[in-house]
Amino acid sequence: MFETQTLFVLLAVSFAAVLRGIAGFGFAIAAVPVLSLVIPPVEAVTLAVLLQLVIGVQDLWQLRGHAHRPSLLRLSLGALAGTPLGIWALTALSPDAARVLIAALVLAGLFLLLRYKPRHPHPHGGLALLAGLAAGAFSGLAAMPGPPAVVYYLGAGTSPAQTRASLLLFFFVTAVIAAPGLWLAGAIDGTALRLTLMALAPMLIGTWAGGLIFRRLNDAQYRRIALFVMAISAGLAGLRGMEGFF
Repeated sequence: MFETQTLFVLLAVSFAAVLRGIAGFGFAIAAVPVLSLVIPPVEAVTLAVLLQLVIGVQDLWQLRGHAHRPSLLRLSLGALAGTPLGIWALTALSPDAARVLIAALVLAGLFLLLRYKPRHPHPHGGLALLAGLAAGAFSGLAAMPGPPAVVYYLGAGTSPAQTRASLLLFFFVTAVIAAPGLWLAGAIDGTALRLTLMALAPMLIGTWAGGLIFRRLNDAQYRRIALFVMAISAGLAGLRGMEGFF
């Protein structure tokens, strides 16, 4: 890999990590399209998964007391069941069509969240399981597990700190679920491991910097940022999917 490519990868990871540190989500949707400009898409996805897998061990230790454990458990169980369903659905739906569909569903969820803001926290176990199932299906279809989980927590009215911690740990779980499939597909090789090692410091520093910004936000500011990141995610997914039709 040329030095300019390496620098580009490190800068892309740094930017996406800051976003991750602020909102608790958005790393892969921000990093993968940019990384794919200089490395193959499979390598970009693998790098995003491996980085979230490695840093997730630190998150597990630091955030274990801040996450909403009951909903996190149900989301994780749902994702475990939903991922094979999403992979199976790929036989009937192309990845590009899946991204367009997911973008439309995310925008519909955003519309509901803009019209509805819970006055009191009320995480619902059944909805968490369904959100996890949808997240797993989205992951299997288009490597995008985030939107259902984000919509669930913003709709449940949990505090920003609890929402962020729960999302960060949930994405660690989805990385654990995704890693064996990538390994079996041969995507986790020497190149992927070297990239991960090089990008780990920017990932850690960016997440730390994003965390500093997060601690300065009030509830309303965090919600606005989260909704904005969701809208950008939906837009990027939709554009990426539409490219496949032209």
